[in-house]
Amino acid sequence: MKDIAIKFLILFLALIGIESRIHAQSVEIIQKQIPILTLKEGNPVLTMKINAGKNNATVQVINIDLTGTSDLKDMENVKIFYRGDNLQDSIQFGKTLSPSKKMSFIGKASLNSGSGYFSVIVKLKDNADILHSMIARCTDIKTSGATIIPDAKYQPLKLRFGTALCQHWEDSVHTYRIPGIVRTNNGTLLATFDRRLEAHRDPQGVANIGLKRSTDAGRTWETVRVILDRGSWGGLPPRMNGVTDACILVNTRNNDIFVGALWMHGQWINGKWEGIPSNPNAESGRKRASMPGMTEKETCQFLLTKSTDDGKSWSEAINMTNIKKPEWPLYALSPTNGITLEDGTLVFPTKVPGNVGLTYSKDGGQTWTVSDLGPKTNGAENAIVQLSDGSIMLNARAMDQSDYRTVYTTPDLGKTWIEHPTNSKVLIEPGCHGSLYKHTYTLNGEKKSILLFSNPNSAKKRVRMTIKVSFDEGMTWPEKNWILLDEETSAYSSITSVDDKTIGILYEGSQAQMTFQKIGLSELIKK
Repeated sequence: MKDIAIKFLILFLALIGIESRIHAQSVEIIQKQIPILTLKEGNPVLTMKINAGKNNATVQVINIDLTGTSDLKDMENVKIFYRGDNLQDSIQFGKTLSPSKKMSFIGKASLNSGSGYFSVIVKLKDNADILHSMIARCTDIKTSGATIIPDAKYQPLKLRFGTALCQHWEDSVHTYRIPGIVRTNNGTLLATFDRRLEAHRDPQGVANIGLKRSTDAGRTWETVRVILDRGSWGGLPPRMNGVTDACILVNTRNNDIFVGALWMHGQWINGKWEGIPSNPNAESGRKRASMPGMTEKETCQFLLTKSTDDGKSWSEAINMTNIKKPEWPLYALSPTNGITLEDGTLVFPTKVPGNVGLTYSKDGGQTWTVSDLGPKTNGAENAIVQLSDGSIMLNARAMDQSDYRTVYTTPDLGKTWIEHPTNSKVLIEPGCHGSLYKHTYTLNGEKKSILLFSNPNSAKKRVRMTIKVSFDEGMTWPEKNWILLDEETSAYSSITSVDDKTIGILYEGSQAQMTFQKIGLSELIKK
């Protein structure tokens, strides 16, 4: 009898084990490296997929730990939403809570299929310090059947703060694109961008150039100024007078600020000039939007505006297309920002279909000259910096069939172009505009500089917005100094100095169409 009892016990325990495996209870943590932004109603920071082990189980308590967050006072509140078993629902679970290190959300959510998703949503205060970050972890979940604890191997991400500078449908604008950002001599940050009022696509369409100012290192921003807009010029409606692709430049000698952009009047369709169709989403004729020639009805125009009061007011647009060569089907500044050379020369990066170049002024912006064309590239959009030997480094969208950035230098404002050792070898990209910037600073009484580069760090998709640092003027970009800002959809970007110890980046991100973030120098140059 004793042997039979032992055998029965072993069989019983085995059956229990099988049953527990069939109805395994678990919680899967889903988290992505994305920015947490001020000026948004809510930011997703953590998603949990709960498997309760049986149908119709009830989730009763979810415990969240915010230990490691820079400052809980940055946050307005924290919520949890039940998302159903397919992430389609959005039902608040429990009450909205004020932030604390240990948070218990008490509610009742029935998992009809035995599993379901729950998302933690955080709202930042408008005055949160965007140099800060947060860490959120789920410690345990209580259901009607058991307490479920996440896998101990899971390590929560540090989510950086930032600002949603421009969002979809803000000020009745459908899409904000093409960021540019600079710091003036007075320390003011100026951010430029396309305001595409009706649709996401590139013009032709209702589009103008907007600008926002910050006089407190990006903590707050003034309301938008529209600084380049052609309205109903020439008797055509705004939809046929789109302005796009701004490039902003600060003359560091006197703080004059220039913004140049591309203006399209009408459109070329099936070999002839006319206005575009009434549908704002129409793509007809877009690939023939600009033709050789000089007039508004032949080719896209180069507009330039100027501010002499730190970006508060702007001059009437000046048409600078006369510096273009008639045979070029398109001439434009490359978006984001230009630079002032050590000798005072003002330089804009420039694009002509398939080629790169420079547009420069040696008299403070009174007259401008277009350089000889440089190397051929696929997109022609490029960014520039001045190196320590006085030459200009140009970094452009990839050449055809290449997954890497095109990199050249010129010692003579584009008369000659020298292939850089890293050309088409080092900086990966998916065919997207990137930002190249030189940040100077003082460390232990010694003046130093680094190069910063940002773009979607992928060969195939516009995802994974990443900042990279070079300590040897672009020869190497050590991976240990890369900073991933947004692993989801991201595209164009622009970098500037905020101050000696801080840099700022404005980019097209997954959480806001214009996302602004700051990074401390100490983190960028860590060894």
